[in-house]
Amino acid sequence: MRPTGHRFTQALSLTKRAALVAALSLVGFAAHAQAAYPSKPVKLVVPYAPGGSVDIAARLVSEEWAKALGTTMYIENKGGAGGNIGVDQVAKSAADGYTVGIQSVSLAINPALTARMPYDTLKDIAPVGMVASSQHVLVVGNHVPAKNVKELVALLKADPGKYSYGSAGAGSTFHMSAELFKAVADAPMTHIPYRGGGPALMDTMAGQVALSFPVLAAAKPHVQSGKLRALGVTGAQRSALMPDVPTIAEAGVPGYQFETWFMVFAPAGTPQPVLDKLNASLNKALSLAPLQERMGREGYDPTPSTAVDAKLRLQKELGQWAQLIKSRGITAE
Repeated sequence: MRPTGHRFTQALSLTKRAALVAALSLVGFAAHAQAAYPSKPVKLVVPYAPGGSVDIAARLVSEEWAKALGTTMYIENKGGAGGNIGVDQVAKSAADGYTVGIQSVSLAINPALTARMPYDTLKDIAPVGMVASSQHVLVVGNHVPAKNVKELVALLKADPGKYSYGSAGAGSTFHMSAELFKAVADAPMTHIPYRGGGPALMDTMAGQVALSFPVLAAAKPHVQSGKLRALGVTGAQRSALMPDVPTIAEAGVPGYQFETWFMVFAPAGTPQPVLDKLNASLNKALSLAPLQERMGREGYDPTPSTAVDAKLRLQKELGQWAQLIKSRGITAE
């Protein structure tokens, strides 16, 4: 029988009080869980096979990052679809800080290349912070007569369609750095995608393609051995790994600049205190001189940032790459 009058008011008050206690208990539990974070190992998802630039960046930083965070960290390689499968796995993981991902500038490139993205870049992931940036380098095989960037551009323009470049695959940073070069220099050449940067480099040396845009660390030993010629690095400044090689901009293509960056992200909805701990510990690791030296030897420049700055960079470059890809008719096929 439903209580009436004073008894009804008392019953309602008790009900409200019980609900309030339950809500406060849940808030207290959540706060305690966040304060205790991390209480178990953190998984760092690399959306590519082992050995690539994203994987190397992850392995360089993960040990010191885990120490700064106060836990252990293990890497899971989840390749496929230009990195989209691994990123999607993180986006659909529990938003508790125990699954995070790392991705290159492809995080900003892929949405414009892929007709049906499995996730929404700005809605389904939460940037944690930047890790590093890295340059690529324009290299040609010894069968190519051009000795510098200006001569190469003249060669490409003189015989449109004759020369091709190799990439690590459609949509890869190899591909995008070359397409940007084509656009800025107005230099026609044909794209030959490979299953990875290694095969593209081998075929550049073998004369199957004229040129390629590999990452610096991968190209350096072949340049030193004389099997490839480095004509220009892609960044705004010369690289310590190849100090005698000019930037492409200073070598004859003003306005050209390309750097790949590496960003850590978590699932959207991850509690702010957890994101703050992830960011602070990542930046602490990146500030360590021994880690900076190791990263430098591999061609990576540490770039610690706030989560807000990382998100702003992602938003900005999503628009920039969408514009270039649409205007040039670039596809992932």
